[in-house]
Parts: sequence; structure tokens; C-alpha cells
Amino acid sequence: MRRAAQVGNRIHVIGNSSSGKSTLAARLAGALDAPLVELDAINWQPGWVGLNATDPRELKRRIREATRGERWVVAGSYTRISQEIFWPRLDTVVWLDLPLPLVVWRFLRRTWKRWRSGELIWGTNQERFWPHFMIWRGHDSLLVWIITQHGRKRRDMVAYRSDPRWAHIRFVRLRSAREVEEFAGLFTTAAGPAGARP
Repeated sequence: MRRAAQVGNRIHVIGNSSSGKSTLAARLAGALDAPLVELDAINWQPGWVGLNATDPRELKRRIREATRGERWVVAGSYTRISQEIFWPRLDTVVWLDLPLPLVVWRFLRRTWKRWRSGELIWGTNQERFWPHFMIWRGHDSLLVWIITQHGRKRRDMVAYRSDPRWAHIRFVRLRSAREVEEFAGLFTTAAGPAGARP
């Protein structure tokens, strides 16, 4: 498990919406036998009520509680809160910096699939298809959010990598689906099937 030792015990998978954060984080958590913490699952309450807007203090409390342990893999951005609460103890950031056309395609495919199937998301919520495409509503449209935030997120992440506050963190930048798969495969190969122990 030399590769696991290199990434440490506390990992944050970050990237644009629909970049595959939850999927990769779940694979890493399984391979490393570490708890998975999904920030969206903590934030979104029934009826798509977000604690980040209605009760930021409670959101911070829940994230702090979820990352109290010594080992975990976090999926999701919420960068300002993440930096305040658990980045000082973080070992590795895995940054999914995928091309925007790929992210948009994944968003369209995922949204359509979830909406058609009525899949429950984070407990009690169901996918809302048409509101995501109401581009005149600005950032209330997830499609607009993905497109407009892509460049900003990239600039911010580049800046974080050179920020002295985060000099203790190892940043792993993955720029394609192939790089993501190769990275995840390193852990699956080292640990055997997800969650398996020697």
C-alpha cells in the first residue's frame, strides 16, 4: 500500500459539478477502507433546502463532526467551509480538472437518467430536470453554474497550490477521464477489490 501512504489518511476530492467527485471518492474510500463523507449529502435537506443558505453554522457543525476522525475521503467542494474546517488537517487534494465539454455532457446524461428514473438523491430529493436549463435564472440553473464557474474554479485551485497555508497538502491534478481511471486503478490494484483487506 505504498501509494496509499503517499496520499495519506485524509483526502478531499474536489472539482466542478458532474466531474465525478462522488464516484472517485467512493472508489478511494472503498480501496483504502476509509469512511466516505459526501458534502452534498450533508448540505441538502428535504425539498432541496440547502444548509449552506439556511443554516451555515449547522452545516459547519455537521462537516466538522463528519471529519473528526483520523481517516476519511471527502467528496464535494464547498471550498471556503472545507478550508476553514478540515483543510488544515488535510493530506491530499485530488482535483478533477476535466474539460468543460466532458463535464457538461456528463451533467446532461446524469440529469436525464436521474429524472427519468425518479432516483432519490441524498435521501429524499428527486432530480429536477427543467430548472437546470432555465439559463435566464443565472446561477439557479446548474448548467449556468457549471459553465460560468469552470474557469474560476481552475484559477482558484492553481492559486491554492501555491498558497503557503496549504503547503502541507499534496495536490493531485487529474485532467482527463483516462487519468482519473489510472489514478483510481492504482489503489484498486494495490488493495484488491474495493474494501478488501489482505
